[in-house]
Amino acid sequence: MDPTNSDLIQKALNGDQQAYKEIVGRFYGKIFGLVLRMVKDRQEAEDLTQETFIKAFNSLGTFNSDYAFSTWLYKIAANNCIDHFRKRRLKTFPLDNPITIKDNEVQREYPDHQEPEPDNHLISKERKNMIEGAIHSLPAKYRHVIILRHTQEKSYEEIAEELNLPLGTVKVRIFRAREMLKKTLRDHMRG
Repeated sequence: MDPTNSDLIQKALNGDQQAYKEIVGRFYGKIFGLVLRMVKDRQEAEDLTQETFIKAFNSLGTFNSDYAFSTWLYKIAANNCIDHFRKRRLKTFPLDNPITIKDNEVQREYPDHQEPEPDNHLISKERKNMIEGAIHSLPAKYRHVIILRHTQEKSYEEIAEELNLPLGTVKVRIFRAREMLKKTLRDHMRG
């Protein structure tokens, strides 16, 4: 007849390594399944499951036999996963750092929830007109790729296919068009 969980716990508390191995054997699959559902990564789940059993072994003396051993073990596993998530906090970035999207660098823009200034609309309209004017001042081959890329939001591959050009040519034209736009807009701002 198999020993009860209480018998095994008592033996493990008295230093019986075989009893502890038996406990691990009985509950490993269930604890691993719980942890895997939480972390969704097999390697991390294996590591966290082992940590759970180490923590359980170190805290075995605090187990209250009035409650189910499995519930106590599940609680240790869940808390271990929560601690893991806290330690592995998501990488954060300052709000004013640029973010990279595919092959471009763009600035993050966040809405200003304050009352808009009366002239914001005029400034925005003037800026838009200035950019459109700079785009229309580009030579046709550069203007066309910039409009396809930034106005129609097409990929380099789609532009190459549409214009029947090699991909490298499209990338070079877009790069040169951006450089011309920067210079034109910079000169306009100075003037």
